[in-house]
Amino acid sequence: QVQLVESGGGLVQPGGSLRLACAASGRAFSLYALGWYRQAPGKQRELVAAISTSGSTNYADSVKGRFTISRDNAKNTVYLQMNSLKPEDTAVYSCNAGAGFLSYWGQGTQVTVSS
Repeated sequence: QVQLVESGGGLVQPGGSLRLACAASGRAFSLYALGWYRQAPGKQRELVAAISTSGSTNYADSVKGRFTISRDNAKNTVYLQMNSLKPEDTAVYSCNAGAGFLSYWGQGTQVTVSS
């Protein structure tokens, strides 16, 4: 069993930055692939960024060059550094940890980009 808790969301002006963190409890964190997802009102949840157990990453086209996902296995934490934020980045951001048929979700953190 893995429990995930996100933090770092909030209100930021366009062009600003935020760093989200997702702390995991449980065992074998390094064996999980990790991802950040977001869901805006009235829209489907979408994958924003993912990082594998070996550290390879992939990003949604809409955030490439602006967002960076990273993981610290010693701290059982995955991060999402978000720069040059736009109003269309406004959403609830959730982290996911997956391994095989196992999949765990955090409760989400709100990110609002507005002037």
